Amino acid sequence: MIFDVGGVLARTGRHSDFTRRFEGADPDVVARILLGDYGADGDHPWHRLERGEISFDEVRRLNKIALEAAGVAMPPPPAEGSRDSFSFELNPPVVALVHDLRAAGVRLGVLTNNIREFRPMWRSMLDFDELFDDVVDSHEVGLRKPNPAIYRLALERLGAQADRTAFLDDVASNVDAALSVGMRAVVVDVDPAEAVATVRRWAGLAD
Repeated sequence: MIFDVGGVLARTGRHSDFTRRFEGADPDVVARILLGDYGADGDHPWHRLERGEISFDEVRRLNKIALEAAGVAMPPPPAEGSRDSFSFELNPPVVALVHDLRAAGVRLGVLTNNIREFRPMWRSMLDFDELFDDVVDSHEVGLRKPNPAIYRLALERLGAQADRTAFLDDVASNVDAALSVGMRAVVVDVDPAEAVATVRRWAGLAD
């Protein structure tokens, strides 16, 4: 079983968390500027950032230029501790599922598109070394979802077969990519109950 971090193990980290600060702007337009075509794996600054090729400071500089060109005002920096201050917050139903799967002896992995600068925040959320058999972080391996190569790498490092492994992610294109390499996969919505129930059924866990 392989889990994403933002929007899955953490209830925060969804694309909407990046766009909601831009009051009055079309969130789809903002997401396209900040994140590019997330269902592709191209040369957009955010894609390069997630592959560890450039820094977060460089991405923010480029984003500011692109937002200004589109007539989208940059919001002021969020107040520390405010709702708009980005942080990783545990998603309790999914974390409970992790513990149940671990207790049942299921091998567990993490596959996350993430950036070097965010690593201290999400790694402090859970004891990843205790709960998971392997963690694949995009910026460390130079690959990002939805590139099929990163799914194959995660399977290889976990010692798992694609057709016997399930993947949970909050982004549909990442789930589609997992399906394309032969994995089972499910989209985790803001309310993760349906996804959790599906995985429990796949793993043969009692309700």
